[in-house]
Amino acid sequence: MSITIIVEGKNDKSRLKRVVDESVQILCTFGTPSSQTLEELRKKASDKQVYLFTDNDASGKKIRFLLRDTFPDAEQIYTRKGYAGVEGTPEEYLIQQLEKAGLEEYIIYPLPDPAFE
Repeated sequence: MSITIIVEGKNDKSRLKRVVDESVQILCTFGTPSSQTLEELRKKASDKQVYLFTDNDASGKKIRFLLRDTFPDAEQIYTRKGYAGVEGTPEEYLIQQLEKAGLEEYIIYPLPDPAFE
C-alpha cells in the first residue's frame, strides 16, 4: 500500500520525515488551502491512501475540514492539544499516533539509548 500524509507546513513535514521512511509521501497545505491547492494535493495523492495530520488548533481544524471534503476516505491522525502543532509534538507521541493509524510498517523507530541497556 502506498500512503500520503498531508500536513500543514514544511516544519510539520520535516518533523514527520524523522519518524517515517522515505516511501511515505508527505504533502503540505502551506496554510489554509485554496481550491487550486486542494486540486493539486488530490492529483499528487492520486490513488494512495491519504492520512490527514493537522494541528489541534482552530486553523488546523479548519484545514482538516477543507481536506475532508477533498479526501472523504482519508484516515485522521491527531496530535494532542497543548503541543505546538505537529512540528512541536514529541517524536514518541508522533510514533504512538502513527501506530494507532496502523502505520507501523512505515515507522522509523529510534535506536535504543545504549546508556539504558
